[in-house]
Amino acid sequence: MDCKKKGEVLIKSRGNKMRILGLDIGSKRIGIAVSDEMGWTAQGKGTLIRKNMREDIKEISNMVSQYEVSEIVVGLPLNMDGSRGNSAQMVMAFVEKMEKKIEVPVSAWDERLSTVAAEKTLLEADLSRKKRKKVIDKMAAVLILQGFLDMRGQKRN
Repeated sequence: MDCKKKGEVLIKSRGNKMRILGLDIGSKRIGIAVSDEMGWTAQGKGTLIRKNMREDIKEISNMVSQYEVSEIVVGLPLNMDGSRGNSAQMVMAFVEKMEKKIEVPVSAWDERLSTVAAEKTLLEADLSRKKRKKVIDKMAAVLILQGFLDMRGQKRN
């Protein structure tokens, strides 16, 4: 692992390898997914129960360090007509505060229907309502991140 000094911060460089953190931010929970180092696949890592903005961002910052994340992708719940409703405004307010505390780029990704797709996938897997509730946010984060990774892969090709 190469190290470069930037100001007083030691930056670890892993060549072209990177991990991207995918977040599905809701009012009560945050679904979490992380890409592999090559940026090809998304794996669900769990669900964070929301406490308050400061604690939530601290937990996300810890994940950035733990998984050596180089970028964060946040699902943006746009309305079907592409406009920003209350949920999208809440997510963007969260992103603005997160960007001040975490020093990796943050991208918003159109997540229309990701939760619907996650619910459909879990229904097809015949999970009970109780089990679906435990994993729906994580599954939505996986779908958000995988969509972003797929789009990025198409641009590279």
